[in-house]
Amino acid sequence: MDADCASLLPGVCAVLAASGRSLPDDTSLEKLLDWFTGLTEAGGSLLEACPCLLGFISTAVLNTALDPGVLSFALRLTGLTAATEDGYEKLQERSVLDQAFQLQRWREAGLWGDPCLRIGWILGLRSMLQHPKALCFFVQSDFIEPLLQLQTDASLFVASAANQMLAHVVLFFQPAPSLGCNGVDQKEAEEHGAAYAAAVAAISEYLKESLVPQKYTALRQSLQTLKLLSLLLAAAGPPLCDRLLQTAGDPLEELVAAGCSQLTLPLMDVLLAACSSGADRRVPDQRAGRLLSSMLDVDKPADLLHAAAAFLRRGHHSDVLNTTRAVRILLLPLHIVTGQTLLGTDATADGRRSSAVEQLKCKTSCISMTCVALTNAPRIALLPCGVLTCPPDSIVTAVLSLLRFCSGVSSSSPPGCSEVCRNVIGSGKVQKCALEALTALDSSPGAKEKTSEVFTVLMQYLENPDSDATVLHKSYQALVKWTSVCTDLSFVTDQLRLDLVELVRKRACDMRWEVRDSTVEFLGHLAGLRVSVATGEEEEEAAAACDALLGARRAAPLLKEALRDTESYVRASAVAALAKSLRHGWQQGAAPSEEEEEIVSRLLEILSQDTEGFPRRAVVQYFTSWFSSCASPTSAPLLMRCARSVLSRGGADLDWEVKVHTLELAQLLLDEAFSGHPGYRRVSDAPHPYAAASGQTRAPRAYPEGAESDLAGAVELGVVAALLSGLVDCDRPVALRACRLLIALRDAVCAPSPGALDATAAVATVSCELPGRGWGEEIRKTLGAKGGEGGGRVSVCKALRSLGLDERLDVLTRSSDHVHNSPLSLLQDILTASAAHTHADTQPGEEVIVDCY
Repeated sequence: MDADCASLLPGVCAVLAASGRSLPDDTSLEKLLDWFTGLTEAGGSLLEACPCLLGFISTAVLNTALDPGVLSFALRLTGLTAATEDGYEKLQERSVLDQAFQLQRWREAGLWGDPCLRIGWILGLRSMLQHPKALCFFVQSDFIEPLLQLQTDASLFVASAANQMLAHVVLFFQPAPSLGCNGVDQKEAEEHGAAYAAAVAAISEYLKESLVPQKYTALRQSLQTLKLLSLLLAAAGPPLCDRLLQTAGDPLEELVAAGCSQLTLPLMDVLLAACSSGADRRVPDQRAGRLLSSMLDVDKPADLLHAAAAFLRRGHHSDVLNTTRAVRILLLPLHIVTGQTLLGTDATADGRRSSAVEQLKCKTSCISMTCVALTNAPRIALLPCGVLTCPPDSIVTAVLSLLRFCSGVSSSSPPGCSEVCRNVIGSGKVQKCALEALTALDSSPGAKEKTSEVFTVLMQYLENPDSDATVLHKSYQALVKWTSVCTDLSFVTDQLRLDLVELVRKRACDMRWEVRDSTVEFLGHLAGLRVSVATGEEEEEAAAACDALLGARRAAPLLKEALRDTESYVRASAVAALAKSLRHGWQQGAAPSEEEEEIVSRLLEILSQDTEGFPRRAVVQYFTSWFSSCASPTSAPLLMRCARSVLSRGGADLDWEVKVHTLELAQLLLDEAFSGHPGYRRVSDAPHPYAAASGQTRAPRAYPEGAESDLAGAVELGVVAALLSGLVDCDRPVALRACRLLIALRDAVCAPSPGALDATAAVATVSCELPGRGWGEEIRKTLGAKGGEGGGRVSVCKALRSLGLDERLDVLTRSSDHVHNSPLSLLQDILTASAAHTHADTQPGEEVIVDCY
């Protein structure tokens, strides 16, 4: 332990032991525990490292007048200290454990009613239960019964902690197979075994008695018990798993037969956990599998649907029979509502149909059940043919039919189901779920043959004046996704193209900014498909579909107009979309058109004048994307002309993210200029900042010809100025990135020390102009303090050597946390707060401020 911390800790312990109230910063105790936990995990004894803790614990657990928060801390610290056998024995010698965890003391003191104390008691015991001696103490003290009672505590945090604690007791100490005593004394081994057997017996008896609720008020107890059983079965070894299932088998059968809707999902979790293990676990009499099948045959349609969804979610596809049943159950609502033949000739489905129809006649149930079916439809469509009851493309057809019903386009309903179909008309929730399902169904077998029909339905939604903004957004997403899988363009008629263009123009002027934003994003995503062409027939087909639908020529005017939108999100989306739509030309090295030059001019205007940060960030990213996509950036005059303006304006922005994006552009420029130099290392490839010591001596090396011109070019473009400005920026992410880039530049072009290499004489003459105020003044001060230059122009290499970049990187990488977010700072804060409160007792009304670590 640090000597300063060791000297302060006794004083902190004294403050806490004498405190009648919690600290002003109520997270201080939690942070202290974090620190102590870290010391424990690092190895060694906590009491040896912090001997004063023994006195604090002994005093604190006897003082019922302490604040409950401090007492809770003391209980948790007691458990942490007793987590090793050495610490456990030292505490037992002082009878501390009996005093700390004796419930009767806390009840008589009136403190047990505070959930803070109860959670401290539970977590303290859990920390302690890391070795057999602690288990024996736990069992002999009869702590299992109160823990079982705490499972249904009024505090959800306490109840959850009790549940996790019970699972820990059973799972952590379960005997490892074939290890015998493993060097442990035979008598001790027998005691430990007896303690564990007693704990498992008590918990098993509880499971048996509390799984089935005797009355409605006991429902929460059954729920918690099912959660506990699920935790146990998921991690138990074969012998323990068999025992648990034998114990819980009859109550589970009773629960399945009772058909309690509130317990459907936790009951499925238990049964699936019991059936999910490998071959090393034997399920007695296949009871769990039989119960699982029973859950897929309950009478209540809604419960049945949730059970089937839970089964399918867990991926038990090797169980073909139950997987097929789950598929039929989940497709039944779509089968009824849409009239599509999704269940084949299955007779059992007809038996469930009448009850499902009755349930679907209730609007709330209809919407809920339909959404569950839709959510699982994409997963079902990808299942093997052996478990499907219909071709996968029939599911796509059903979803499309449902979308038509929802929008009111289709007026014909399946025979006898008109009342059901009316429930989904105009339902935004069903529309959103159906559109999400349709988007995910694009890759299902046979889906591509439905592309024309999909486009027709999506166009109807996009044209519908009653569609809300979220529905339109999801319609756009689906359209882009299906465009990406187009293989047959014969359906793209001139009329469809004209309709889409007109529709997009109309939506780009919508009164709702969310719709305008979604429309602009759609144009960008569609353009992005065109750019994603690399190799392969499918990518080329997607690009062709994109061009056939809405080429860049039609999108550009709309995006240019969106640059002047009143909403900043729309302006930012327009900038991003323009970058995607023009990237293909950048990749091909095409000369910019007059229209592109006009766009660039507008973007620079946004960067310097827009009052919102989102568009300005997007503008800098636009130029970064242009540079990284360009076949030969230096042969793009417009881009290189703009680079200096972007670096200058972006580096002086008030938004730190704009400045970070500006440094990304600076990095690209550095990579382009210096990638051929032997000493240059891309920042992304740099070693971890802690790997190199500050002031490390670099071996002499030959610098290639042209280093002087490359460095001069970087100065001329404003790269060096942008990096120096970023280095002294008040935002740490900006300064950190700039520092790393400057180190990369220094290592590429500057000798380790002045005059070390004659070959660098020309490079040493390259200078950079510093502004008279702002960052230039900061750099001059630093250089002056280091004995370097301090004038208006400075030698770049001398500046890079004199700025102490390695030391700066070390500090920036650690950030302020190495000073403020430390155990020493925490201990100082607690002592300062205590002194301030003591002083405040004589001067009421003064605020005590604690530096929160």
